[in-house]
Amino acid sequence: MKESPNLEQLPAIAGIRARHPEAIASLISFRGELTIVLQREYLRAVAEFLATDSELAFTFLSDITCVDRFPIEPRFELNYQLLSFRHRETLCLRVRIAGESPLVESVVPIWPTANWHERESFDLFGIRFEGHPDLRRILLPDGWEGHPLRKDYPTEGPR
Repeated sequence: MKESPNLEQLPAIAGIRARHPEAIASLISFRGELTIVLQREYLRAVAEFLATDSELAFTFLSDITCVDRFPIEPRFELNYQLLSFRHRETLCLRVRIAGESPLVESVVPIWPTANWHERESFDLFGIRFEGHPDLRRILLPDGWEGHPLRKDYPTEGPR
């Protein structure tokens, strides 16, 4: 049986803890994939560190997915899938956001591809990304009311 590594000794975890000791809410290791659950207010700082640190080089954001955990609070969960080509490693950053005011800082200045992913989460779930350069609908018409992937969206469609 393969022994699992001490997660605290991994360079990404140690680096985040050294710079922002309160940033990590929890760590999840499942089937060889590491997920770092962050406090919402540290997302941008941690993302910048992971992308620019030469030892880590998580320079590619492949996806941002949103999960509506309604009726549980915090209601929304954003998952950022990162890739380090240099080290052939993946990493998931997870941020939980309250349903009352779904707002998180944009990571577009760090990973430009986040532009499209953040717009999709805004359009379908209503997550607002502070500092996004062009936060508007991407899939639905401009006049569409509501956010259809929310669990409390009417099943018969907009009224």
